[in-house]
Amino acid sequence: MYRHTRELQFTARPEKPDALFAAKFQEILGGQFGEMTVMMQYLFQGWNCRVPGKYKDMIMDIGTEEISHVEMLTVMLARLLEGAPGEATDKAAAANPALAAVLGGQNVQHAIVSGGGARPTDSLGNPWNAGYIVASGNLLSDFRSNVAAEAQSRLMTSRIAGMTDDRGVKEMLAFNLARDTYHQQQWLLGIQMLIADGFVETEVEQSNGEWEDHDAAHVFYTSTDGSRAGEGLWATGSSLVDGEPFRTEELRPLTDDDGTLPAPDPLQFVTYDGNAGPGKPGTGAGAHLQGAQNVVTKVKDALTGDDH
Repeated sequence: MYRHTRELQFTARPEKPDALFAAKFQEILGGQFGEMTVMMQYLFQGWNCRVPGKYKDMIMDIGTEEISHVEMLTVMLARLLEGAPGEATDKAAAANPALAAVLGGQNVQHAIVSGGGARPTDSLGNPWNAGYIVASGNLLSDFRSNVAAEAQSRLMTSRIAGMTDDRGVKEMLAFNLARDTYHQQQWLLGIQMLIADGFVETEVEQSNGEWEDHDAAHVFYTSTDGSRAGEGLWATGSSLVDGEPFRTEELRPLTDDDGTLPAPDPLQFVTYDGNAGPGKPGTGAGAHLQGAQNVVTKVKDALTGDDH
């Protein structure tokens, strides 16, 4: 359950309207790394969190704070759009090419679609996409994604702040920058606590690490003539997981598998030269049978301990 307080978390009052800047401002609201993304990302991570206590509460607290940031930005956008050009300015623009060019920089959807209000889109009008969010259920993986999300969000906010001289806008963005600085640290410290509390052994995601290819986890492959990449710690240092040294090798095939594909279903009209013999027509029933056989095989392997 959420409660709404009328007062914003921070003041969102520009010194004057600026429809052109509002078009740019949309990016830090509804862009890939905007406030809508981190809001939804943290809320879904929190709702899905299976660790009651400090971790779930922390994720929910920051997700809820991000709701307030979205509200601040939408209020700021509406105020930036106050008195934005509408039909009354058409004649003036037609008579003044310079004015027309300036007015042409406005996001027309602000006038046509949202009636002078913010929209859940980026600065080009592309709708916000739920595919932007990361909520894996693995706190280490999620926290790492959150650090990156806050860093990108802060970078865009910083760039936007450099595109205006409006003191009111800058004051609010200074607050947002500070929160993004804090939140990056919050997630990094959260990773430290996951290690301290025994949820993970290192800051590197290591699920099923016991059967991964051990040798491949310690090699830097280079594919560039004269590359100096092998001078970096990723090649000369030691593994953060097991402390074993890294090494550099030239990228090369490690198998004789040349990637030849099986013969295609003749009913799918695939371009094919016959190199793998005739293909077998596929059916929905066949796919169902194959899936059932795969399940039986997995159950058998689990019972016999066969992990091939």
